[in-house]
Amino acid sequence: MSEHHHHQDNSCAVPSFTATETIVREDILVKAKELAELISTSDEVHVFREAERKVSSHAEVQETIKIIKKKQKEIVGFEYFKNDKMVEKIEDEISALEAKLDEFPIVGEFKQSQEDINYLLQLIIGVIRDTVSEKIEVEAGTVVESPTYSD
Repeated sequence: MSEHHHHQDNSCAVPSFTATETIVREDILVKAKELAELISTSDEVHVFREAERKVSSHAEVQETIKIIKKKQKEIVGFEYFKNDKMVEKIEDEISALEAKLDEFPIVGEFKQSQEDINYLLQLIIGVIRDTVSEKIEVEAGTVVESPTYSD
């Protein structure tokens, strides 16, 4: 790429954007929001919301989470004072509490529903990425050399 990259003659298909300009087109954002709305009505999201509701209304689960958070703050203090023995002791206590949390079926449901949503989002991102890549390759003519490709 040379330092003299001019756009006056329009021979270059790459538009230049200044840092202050918004690069994302409004219509793309509108479609992204429509897609987000659609995703929020999916079964995966419904299951997640239900699991989240159960977890947040379960007293013992919430109490255990509160204790874990408190102990995590304690660790920061002991790390500051370089008290490795106490750090290790509290880390063990946290591990035991996390294991206790995982024994609750609703916690497993919640974690699984989170994974399902992440999987769904990764799938959608993959489809968008692959479709855009295909279009770029076709338009750039980089797949022309491939003898298996035909219109």
